[in-house]
Amino acid sequence: MNCCLQFAFFLLIVFHSFFLNHVDGEPTPIVMWHGMGDSCCFDFSLGAIKEKLNASLPGVYVLSLRIGDSIIKDMENGYFLHPDEQIDMACETIQQDPKLANGFNAIGFSQGAQFLRALVQRCPSSKVKNLISVGGQHQGVYGLPNCGALSNNTCDYIRRLLNHAAYIGWVQKALVQATYWHDPLNEAEYKNYSTFLSDINNEREVNQTYIDNILTLKNFVLIKFDNDTVVQPVATEWFGFYKPGQSQAVETLEESSLYTEDRLGLKRLNEQNQLKFLSTPGNHLKFEWDWFEKNVISPYLRD
Repeated sequence: MNCCLQFAFFLLIVFHSFFLNHVDGEPTPIVMWHGMGDSCCFDFSLGAIKEKLNASLPGVYVLSLRIGDSIIKDMENGYFLHPDEQIDMACETIQQDPKLANGFNAIGFSQGAQFLRALVQRCPSSKVKNLISVGGQHQGVYGLPNCGALSNNTCDYIRRLLNHAAYIGWVQKALVQATYWHDPLNEAEYKNYSTFLSDINNEREVNQTYIDNILTLKNFVLIKFDNDTVVQPVATEWFGFYKPGQSQAVETLEESSLYTEDRLGLKRLNEQNQLKFLSTPGNHLKFEWDWFEKNVISPYLRD
């Protein structure tokens, strides 16, 4: 076979591969994880978003994670089942789903965003390509303005526990929000006794596996809501937080030791233009679908 025929044959193989993967192939699957007070499948929340994703990406497979054997249990577990157990359950669900075996994009809403990040860091079978954090609290919260579907009495009780006893062992075990409660006035206590957030943020010691797994992401997209009245401080949605020792002045991710010491690989992601910072007007999780399609779906979910 002469060189011209060899080259033509090579082009034919390349074109055939491209055609199969990009024309006949289905879109990359999507895994979603809901936030506090929500569930996998409510028609007014993630159920509606799943329908919109199917309209924007015809043929896409969307798995909205349900943690528990019912929608109600899923919602309750968002308050009362430790994130470590939730992440183990999500990892097992993904391992057993053959449609996710070749990788998927992931969208986390509110606390579901930091749970999906922990899934990337801890679950070797979660081959996440693009991780989309929608209002996630990656440096934790210092305030709990509302509690979703819980009664006012229950919500007030949770607030009192977090304000006065967040780092007591039984509270950490019993209340999900305590595990990412970040008290800037007591940084040492937070680092030593937080049973979830301080671990996934490599606060006490550096787990190299966490870094290696974060660096496998194609893109890590952080969406902040400029007028968020639910998350305190809002900067946590971009990995910022209060400067240690007080609760007024905020430092950015780039100013934090998490970044300067690159304890999680975020500095490298940023330097490689794989860490994306997006913002949108509106309160917590309130966004226009046209904005989401233009800024998230088109650049990150169509590959």
